[in-house]
Amino acid sequence: MNIVHTEASCGWGGQEMRILSEAAGLISRGHQVRLLCPPEARIFAEAARRGVPATALPIGRKNLKGMLALRKWLSEMPAIDVINTHSSSDSWLAALACATLTNPPPIVRTRHISAAVPKNFSTRWLYTRATRHIVTAGEKLRQTLIEHNGYPPGNITSVPTGIAATSFFPGDKRDARRLLGLDESLHYIGIVATLRSWKGHLYLLEAFAGIEREGWQLLIVGDGPMRDVIEPKIAELGLGKSVILAGQQDEPERWLRALDIFCLPSYANEGVPQAVIQAMMTALPVITTPVGSITEAVEEGVSGVLVPPQDAEALRAALINLIDNPVQGQALGQAAKHAAVARFAESAMLDSMEKIFRMVGQGTGE
Repeated sequence: MNIVHTEASCGWGGQEMRILSEAAGLISRGHQVRLLCPPEARIFAEAARRGVPATALPIGRKNLKGMLALRKWLSEMPAIDVINTHSSSDSWLAALACATLTNPPPIVRTRHISAAVPKNFSTRWLYTRATRHIVTAGEKLRQTLIEHNGYPPGNITSVPTGIAATSFFPGDKRDARRLLGLDESLHYIGIVATLRSWKGHLYLLEAFAGIEREGWQLLIVGDGPMRDVIEPKIAELGLGKSVILAGQQDEPERWLRALDIFCLPSYANEGVPQAVIQAMMTALPVITTPVGSITEAVEEGVSGVLVPPQDAEALRAALINLIDNPVQGQALGQAAKHAAVARFAESAMLDSMEKIFRMVGQGTGE
């Protein structure tokens, strides 16, 4: 098939990473795949590094210029089988561009986050008339669109992000720490996530500040708009010597293998976070929250620990429990690994998306 992805976002996180991993995976299966995105978006540069063809178009905002540029590009590429849109701006631009074309390609809209979709006439047109099929990153997100927005269930499929188990697996922690320049004698609680407010970094810092345990440090991997808030918060809490801001890292698997406990205290906008699945595949005990579709990956007390969102005290108690009970943590990590490998393999994601693209491209419906 000839598949086109559009992405308006200039940020960098799980959504953009999924687009590229999915695109690269389908290319390896013999499909033609191309990404359309703003020239200034990080995903544009990353696409080249990952072998995904990309074309720069001014589609970062909802405006006439972007719509006309996308329309022109589509009109010159008549052999497209399906367009997969990912953010609000590019979804609207693609829908309006296709509405003005003769025999336009069908649109699949992927919803990566759990933010509410407005209940109004124009948005309903976008999701039910302009879009042939909706993909969500979790079943809870799918149910919300059905129950809250009243969208037809037969036109929505949950396809969680798949992770390559060949990259994310447990290893010797001391070796991993040595290779990263970390102190091999210490223990590490870690979070791997873009520094956005809803990822809960500030609550994690508050929780960590109240843990009186020698030999433990907090490792924050990632970068983003909250860095200028997080840095002064570390100073305010007197954590300068026990918190490491590692910044954005291209190989998160190396950092995960150095951790003892993984934590993602998100309080909004999550599907099934890739970082949680990656940590589970690395056999780490995971502490997170029941936000979005996270509970589809983490079962409380079996494959991880769930705490209420925005509750630093509950988070601190969960961390202290795992620090003081390493055997329990190991058991949770092993169960998490088995669950993640069984349910979130990259091949399963590619199989599902390939099936949807073929169905939509052939116009057969469900």
